[in-house]
Amino acid sequence: MKKALIIGAGPAGISASLYLARAGGIEVTVLSHGKSALEKAEQIENYFGFAQPISGKDLLANGRTGAKRLGVRFIDSEITDLQITADLKFSALTSFRSEETYDTVLIATGASRKTPGIKGLKDFEGKGVSYCAVCDAFFYRNKPTAVIGSGNYAAHEASVLSGTSSSVFILTDGQPLSADTADNITVCDKKIKEIHGSDKVESVIFEDDSKIAVSGVFVAIGTAGSTELARKTGVPVAGNKIITDENRATAVPGIYAAGDCIGGLLQVSKSVADGAIAAMSMIKFLKKQ
Repeated sequence: MKKALIIGAGPAGISASLYLARAGGIEVTVLSHGKSALEKAEQIENYFGFAQPISGKDLLANGRTGAKRLGVRFIDSEITDLQITADLKFSALTSFRSEETYDTVLIATGASRKTPGIKGLKDFEGKGVSYCAVCDAFFYRNKPTAVIGSGNYAAHEASVLSGTSSSVFILTDGQPLSADTADNITVCDKKIKEIHGSDKVESVIFEDDSKIAVSGVFVAIGTAGSTELARKTGVPVAGNKIITDENRATAVPGIYAAGDCIGGLLQVSKSVADGAIAAMSMIKFLKKQ
């Protein structure tokens, strides 16, 4: 039996799960962590098929119930890494430290969150500021690096960097650390004032004017968003959007994207359609394997 992973349990992800589950011969897993943006909608009255307004929370619950009835497996866990295996399948690592392999993946995690408003962060993107440790750790081998974040995603990125960097810091920016870290990783909970450097990152300065010298700063705040997951597998992105074709396929065979993370009209109806289109494409892909 083929295995399909859907990352995100909003309208795009659940819509896709319905089509995949009904296709037969596909084990469908929906992986999500935290609330969908749809749950924040108090009333929806521009969606086909409802004579009376419905809350986003209830609409989402109805969708999940229907998917579960068809055998879709829902897992509440944070994804910390997504990689392509040697046999061209997809390995997903979650915060429970569990790892599973899938034949195809749909990224439907909604629009990426904004990056923190730390001075110098945007200025040094591509010059020492990165959003993917697996992608860029090589460039900082034997150099000191830092990860901004306080959760499992930050801990994972720091762990990746610890294999190549001379030293690794986790900078929580005043937040409590909510993940376990290795002994060779230093945790600093001071508020960050600025990322400093000339042509490239040279240091991180804190609010008390103390500083640490680093060559690379990796942003891993909260959970891995759509573009972060895309970058890990080499999927092209433009700004905070994943690039797909009309079939919601990315440039990496087997990886698809749908919903707010690919841009366009940020409405439930559009996300549901995206999910359906992506699922049909995924089914065709699996049949060719």
